[in-house]
Amino acid sequence: MAWLPGVRRGDVKADLIAALTGAIIVLPQGVAFATIAGMPPQYGLYAGMVPAIVAALFGSSRHLVSGPTTAASVVLFSSLSLLAVPGTPDYVALALTLTFMVGVMELALGLARMGALVNFISHSVVVGFTAGAALLIAAKQLKHFFGVEIDSGGHLHDILIEFGRHIVDINPFATAVALMTLAIGIGVKLWLPRFPYMIAAMVGGSLFALLLDWLFGPEVTHIATVGALPANLPPLSAPTLTLDNIRHLAPSALAVTLFALTEAVSIGRSLAVRGGYRIDGNQEFIGQGLSNIAGAFFSGYVATGSFNRSGVNFEAGARTPLAAVLAGLLLMAVVLLVAPLASYLPKAAMAGVLFLVAYGLIGMKEIHHIVTASRRETSVLIVTFLSALFLDLEFAIFAGVLLSLVLYLERTSKPRLVTLSPDPRLPQHAFSSDPLVQQCPQLHFLRIDGSLFFGSVAHVEQAFDHMHEQTPKQKHLAILADGINFVDLQGGECLVREAERRKADGGGFYLINVKQGLWEALERCHCMETTGARNVFQSKQAAIRAIFQKLDKSVCANCDKRIFQECKTVPGPA
Repeated sequence: MAWLPGVRRGDVKADLIAALTGAIIVLPQGVAFATIAGMPPQYGLYAGMVPAIVAALFGSSRHLVSGPTTAASVVLFSSLSLLAVPGTPDYVALALTLTFMVGVMELALGLARMGALVNFISHSVVVGFTAGAALLIAAKQLKHFFGVEIDSGGHLHDILIEFGRHIVDINPFATAVALMTLAIGIGVKLWLPRFPYMIAAMVGGSLFALLLDWLFGPEVTHIATVGALPANLPPLSAPTLTLDNIRHLAPSALAVTLFALTEAVSIGRSLAVRGGYRIDGNQEFIGQGLSNIAGAFFSGYVATGSFNRSGVNFEAGARTPLAAVLAGLLLMAVVLLVAPLASYLPKAAMAGVLFLVAYGLIGMKEIHHIVTASRRETSVLIVTFLSALFLDLEFAIFAGVLLSLVLYLERTSKPRLVTLSPDPRLPQHAFSSDPLVQQCPQLHFLRIDGSLFFGSVAHVEQAFDHMHEQTPKQKHLAILADGINFVDLQGGECLVREAERRKADGGGFYLINVKQGLWEALERCHCMETTGARNVFQSKQAAIRAIFQKLDKSVCANCDKRIFQECKTVPGPA
């Protein structure tokens, strides 16, 4: 709460206006996201109250607003729907327990200064997961969109098969309400972009449902509604921390923790860039952790940074975290006034709104950019996307992260090895990697771009062996080390073995442009003892002058290539 003393009177006015906008926005979103999560609708509103206030008080972002989100809701449903029936007291108890566990994990990571952990979830994983979650959201709302009674649990193919079996039972009135809701939402987004499209779509869909009931009668339309929400403040609650619950929920809690923190920190960073300030990732972890711990005791399920509400908060002119605090307080007041009106909200209208939400989650521009920019990242995106559709969502995140790390290790395990030689076509005979440029028959220059660690040693040793076989007369090897970022014990031993082999062949092994950190690492690996400080140079020119003195001059006398300037000092072939 270091920001609190700096709040001025003008800030309070701006924050209050932004808070009022945010409180209105969260009403339809909270109900919609609770539906996605399999929770009673009021729990989506509770998640936007106390958790939002606590996250704002203890976080570091000026504009981040926490609360229920689509991704967290989908993962929650995927994790718990196999353990309890959605919407039941047992399901709610598990959700509160999972929320508490997520909060503890987030807080522990923040206190342990592990803010960089979210960097292991690449953007491609987030995009793929979000796109997969979007399709699942739409699929799980098919029952309400078309008014059919089907089991909406399970994976995508299970839902589609179940829907296909009941397609003849489609309720045309419910479908008409859903389509009208879709049309209103799309129209408002296109022609009234400043107006909250969710509110307009829900109100329009509800009025259309009332019209159908008036024209045909409820006994004919059979349009199901959400039902009245309790007009009260968040009731006190408590997690059920049994060993069985902890064992069953731990993998899901870890997955939700990683994704929720990634979502919160990435949103916070993007808004900080736009606002011209910086956020503390570790403090944000702490704020998110405390918010979920508090939420578990105030009937709120997993909360994290919301892109929609945070963006609205920023655009509405919020200046400090006080805006998010006031938004949570105003939401409590608004719920007391409008909760009974939810009895007029059709589930079909809610499904139509969630179809719009799902469509908005699929980042086509981001997907196109990833697909056209990198085959590796495309594979990560596809694996995460398909895993989200056909596996449990928490495992989709792990699958994407695991593949990202595997591809990263595969790439770093093959550092770029480039043969160099002075090019007479370039000014001052600068070094070139052109394979057509002639090389010295006795001296090979090799640049290593990357890290020499246990995973890359095999690749580098294969390259050394290949050079030894292809050019056995090049007994001297000079390594340009300015591209080497890191050397571990096995990497240092690799260089030692090559230096010993070159000496045994009557040649030499040299290092050029060794950085300070690399020098220290090589000393720890005892590589310098074998190489010798006299064989380490800080420029190519100094290396050439020294190494030239060690070359076999009888070979130089019969060489007509004249690669180096020093070659002119040795008489050439007649």
